[in-house]
Amino acid sequence: MELDFERCYRAVDSRDQRFDGWFYTGVTSTGIYCRPSCPATTPKRQNVRFFPSAAAAQGAGLRACRRCRPDAAPGSPQWDVRADVVGRAMRLIADGVVDREGVPGLATRLGYTERHLHRMLNAEVGAGPLALARAQRAQTARILIETTGLGMAEVAFAAGFGSVRQFNDTVREVYGVPPTELRRARGRRRVAAGAGTIALRLAYRPPLHATALLDFLALRALPGVEEVRDGTYRRGLRLPHGTGEAALTPADGHVSAVLRLSDMRDLAPAVARCRRLLDLDADPEAVDGTLGADPAFAAAVAAEPGIRLPRAVDGFEMAVRAIVGQQVSVTSARTTLTRLLTPSPSPSGLVDHDVDGGSEHRNARQPHDHGLPGGPERGLRGFPSAAEIAGLDDSAFRMPAARRETIRGLARAVAEGDLELAPGGDRAEIVRRLVALPGIGPWTAGYVAMRALGDPDVLLPTDLAVRRGAAALGLPDDPKTLTAYADRWRPWRSYAVIRLWRAV
Repeated sequence: MELDFERCYRAVDSRDQRFDGWFYTGVTSTGIYCRPSCPATTPKRQNVRFFPSAAAAQGAGLRACRRCRPDAAPGSPQWDVRADVVGRAMRLIADGVVDREGVPGLATRLGYTERHLHRMLNAEVGAGPLALARAQRAQTARILIETTGLGMAEVAFAAGFGSVRQFNDTVREVYGVPPTELRRARGRRRVAAGAGTIALRLAYRPPLHATALLDFLALRALPGVEEVRDGTYRRGLRLPHGTGEAALTPADGHVSAVLRLSDMRDLAPAVARCRRLLDLDADPEAVDGTLGADPAFAAAVAAEPGIRLPRAVDGFEMAVRAIVGQQVSVTSARTTLTRLLTPSPSPSGLVDHDVDGGSEHRNARQPHDHGLPGGPERGLRGFPSAAEIAGLDDSAFRMPAARRETIRGLARAVAEGDLELAPGGDRAEIVRRLVALPGIGPWTAGYVAMRALGDPDVLLPTDLAVRRGAAALGLPDDPKTLTAYADRWRPWRSYAVIRLWRAV
């Protein structure tokens, strides 16, 4: 990735928060690297190098600034936008695939050799997959050291390190001090109470229209899976090593997150999925700049800057929601999904489930699968797996038979590995496979691409609410004409859809 020195240096000199996560500033005279908005004195030009990733800065022998915490900066928005191999790889690494499956597993998922993948990542972000995963492990370790009372050996293995020695060496190299010093530096800061509980801040690029985000999620919230109350969104999570719950509260400059995990190894994927759900790595100024240039959106963008694209923590869940939401209102879809998740004597043993908005819903799993340390008061649960949904009998599906079979067909495809609804998947290929399934058409596949896969450039021209929103703004509401008009919104047509829904 080419970084223009003058542009980067101007951003550093002005401490521009918009560039946090886009690049990192290495200061050779001090041996540290910072985020562009670091409040420290601007370094001299001759002492500055710019890096496309924290891993690249670490590879150059620099340690993280303990003042601006560059590892806690928002992620680069390009990894959400880009659908190429590097973008997919970065999303998968953030979700912890390298820690769970190694570089061979990552390469297999992407369909490339390890050597070629390493070459592509080095060319784009200045570091290979192992170095990128190592940087993420170091950040996870710092969070655990500073926010929990876990012993250092427990922190090491929870963060994904193969040994305590490797953990100690990495923390010293990245932060310039041993792990015990990081904990002492924590001082009197309160540690999150309860076993398996972590409290942290999720940074974002302002502005963030928190009200719109919470309203969207609240309208689609499924009882038992999620809820919005007192300005906080809570939901259950199904994670690679266990289960969890997240409580997310938007604040000034960050989202306050309290995570309760049954297995601490799930911290990195839980954080990545919460960030993805709330679209915290987006570049709202770029989105609003494009949409606000259209007179139809100008007033709305000025009145409500920073509208985000609510995404998903579970691709299969979102696909089920999309199928249930075909040709029905959000309220009707939520009701149907809630009934699907209602306790019943079905062989699967599913209990207490919840629904996610729009056209999705969630279900809860068996109590013994979701128990967390300390037992949460409300016991929010993650959506059932594809295998569990596929195993439900007909009585659990209170919907037309054709739609029931569409959900079962989707569940079988996911359970058997023929379809992977993950953010790191090939978006075009996933859409192709979706529409090949009976009962899934362009609207459903587009909705899944927009919310489950995070595609920022999806238009749903046949969606009734989109057409009504377009008419309300004086735009053409004929699908073909609207599609042609919407070319001016590229590459942010998904965000235009959200604004059109709000215009109804």
